[in-house]
Amino acid sequence: MLGMISLALALGAAWFGYGTARRFVRERLRYVEGALSPGAAIIAGVGGALLLSPLAYLLPLVTGATAIAFGLGVGLGTRAGASDVKRGYRITDGS
Repeated sequence: MLGMISLALALGAAWFGYGTARRFVRERLRYVEGALSPGAAIIAGVGGALLLSPLAYLLPLVTGATAIAFGLGVGLGTRAGASDVKRGYRITDGS
């Protein structure tokens, strides 16, 4: 049972990291040339995993796999946000 909860927590962390990173790059970093490079996605992913890894020691349901899944989600989200910017995809208010 704890394994299922831990897996759900890892998938939720990856989903949250992906969506947040993609939105942040697309909306806030669209004019930053360095954020659109492939190396930025790697740095963001490693940074996200390192940021969450101390929680793996403090909380029983957060494991190293959760930190890795979060880092992977952040890295992929950063890359997807950069691709959105390069393609000209923008979120508008509908007007």
